[in-house]
Amino acid sequence: MATFELKLEVPLEAASALEDLLAEREEQRLMVVEDKPSGRAWLSGYFGSSAEARAAWQDLATATDAGWKKTDPVVRALPDEDWKNSYKVHFKAWKFGRLNWVPVWERETLVLPAGEEVLWLDPGMAFGTGNHETTRLVVERLVRTKVKCGGQGRVIDAGCGSGILALSAAKLGFQDIAAFDNDPLAVDVSKENAALNGLDGRVDFYVGDLVTGLAGRQAELVLANIQADVLMKFARELTGAVAPEGRLVLSGILATELAQVRAVFEALPPGWTTDSRVMGEWSDLVLAAPA
Repeated sequence: MATFELKLEVPLEAASALEDLLAEREEQRLMVVEDKPSGRAWLSGYFGSSAEARAAWQDLATATDAGWKKTDPVVRALPDEDWKNSYKVHFKAWKFGRLNWVPVWERETLVLPAGEEVLWLDPGMAFGTGNHETTRLVVERLVRTKVKCGGQGRVIDAGCGSGILALSAAKLGFQDIAAFDNDPLAVDVSKENAALNGLDGRVDFYVGDLVTGLAGRQAELVLANIQADVLMKFARELTGAVAPEGRLVLSGILATELAQVRAVFEALPPGWTTDSRVMGEWSDLVLAAPA
């Protein structure tokens, strides 16, 4: 079956704002590709049909009044080999601490240092590969938590997308991990990525929203990489899912939104402490519950 590529050249100076717009809308079928030496940038994405590609474009176009959207993107069918090679240009391996996130096509060539772990990333997955700052902020917190607590305690990944955070927790040695998303396709992709990494059954993946997904559950570490307005709307549900002395790690927050998000969460649970970091234009917010 053919894969359809959507591609539109955009001004290089607009690339950062376009990346932020895609992240805010949780639009992970589309990406921004930059070639700074040539001063060029493109909006690009891969879809199962031409109609799906054009629908995604129309949805994005309604969310911005930027001048570059006046030109329609090119949508074309790609042979399988072109599709695979196009992803190799965009997705690169990265690591933090002892955990590596590596495209699956490097499986035969990767030499993994002793004591390190690898999470293989499928280039075809529809919900991202963890390269964005919002994911990296959470992953770095996750790795540091592992070092501090030795992988003890329960983990919940709220809004799991492709399952990267939950599967990273499993690779780090956490044992009791639950992860959910309100999109059944995201849950299916998460299970496929679990199988790709030999982690079948290590994570309890299920369909749920921030009410049903958290109902009756608590964990020592709750992860939520979701846009800021949703985090604030469900602040009570998220803090209620944190066990005593546990932590809530929030991401998907623009640095300019941090003060507002912090104020909402600090107004709810008494005695909690907060911490945050900034990476690029994005920030996280970590809340630590009292005993």
